[in-house]
Amino acid sequence: MKLALVGATGLVGREMIEVLTERNIQMDEFIPVASERSVGKEIVLMGKTYKVVSMDEAISRKPDYALFSAGGSTSKEHAPRFAAVGTTVIDNSSAWRMDPDKKLVVPEVNAGQLTSDDKIIANPNCSTIQLVVALNPLHKKYGIKRLVISTYQSFTGTGAKAVDQYNAESQGQEAGSYKMAYPYPIYENCLPHCDIFLDNDYTKEEMKLVHETRKILSAPEIAVTATAVRVPVHGGHSEAVNIEFKNQFDIAEVKDLLKSEPGLILQDDIKNNIYPMPRAAKKKDEVFVGRVRRDESIEKGLNLWIVADNLRKGAATNAVQIMQALENKKANVSGKSVAV
Repeated sequence: MKLALVGATGLVGREMIEVLTERNIQMDEFIPVASERSVGKEIVLMGKTYKVVSMDEAISRKPDYALFSAGGSTSKEHAPRFAAVGTTVIDNSSAWRMDPDKKLVVPEVNAGQLTSDDKIIANPNCSTIQLVVALNPLHKKYGIKRLVISTYQSFTGTGAKAVDQYNAESQGQEAGSYKMAYPYPIYENCLPHCDIFLDNDYTKEEMKLVHETRKILSAPEIAVTATAVRVPVHGGHSEAVNIEFKNQFDIAEVKDLLKSEPGLILQDDIKNNIYPMPRAAKKKDEVFVGRVRRDESIEKGLNLWIVADNLRKGAATNAVQIMQALENKKANVSGKSVAV
């Protein structure tokens, strides 16, 4: 297997290298790709050193897979070029997510939709991924009518510039001496402003939760509203989610469903102060859910608290899992099996 990693020197790219190593993904050729200014830099994967190459060089090698984490404009320009030479692109940007001809995939939810004909596959937004992993078994059982979502998102989701801003502010550097990713300080602050504001006064991040959730769950009828907040947490997104179901539910059954869902860990023991926290989810590939309780203000309402590492399951891990799911499908056809 030949694997290209586009955006290999970025935050998510480096996280993908960790995930590939931890999962011991076997490949015959690894092709790290980055911007022209990074060509020639060295990347270490599983003890071997590789030199970063240009986009054209990577395409000429015709990799089987290309994991993209280099921004929407880069993906729009170059993902089709990879696809044209037979490469399966798994893209972490927002470029293809709402394209009706492209799959938007969270393996625990809808990996069954994948086929060998899919040459550009979209990795959902980080906050959407953790949300639908928790919602999927509940929607199947009870039917979701409406969602009210409040997110508490790590500044790492904005990228290296935001990390630099936080570090500078935490060290007491004066404003103006560092580049700012946000219009205000993020250190010891919360900004109800994730991505740009749209014409409807929601942010782009909030509308991603609306549209992507409906697409992944194949449920365009679900009413969704969201408020996304950037918080001074170094890794991990948290979400307070209020669900109104179509059908009545039992709390014990809800917890059993969550407990048995692949990739989801129930942490819900309030007597012992056990509940999900981003600090505990850091470097973990699972989604954590807790504070499971009935919403007493409506007849069929439920509250959840959902946490995951946004750079892992929210980006790198999910992309690698999509690749593994595709490899599993190939292996099943040939009578072999691959661990996912």
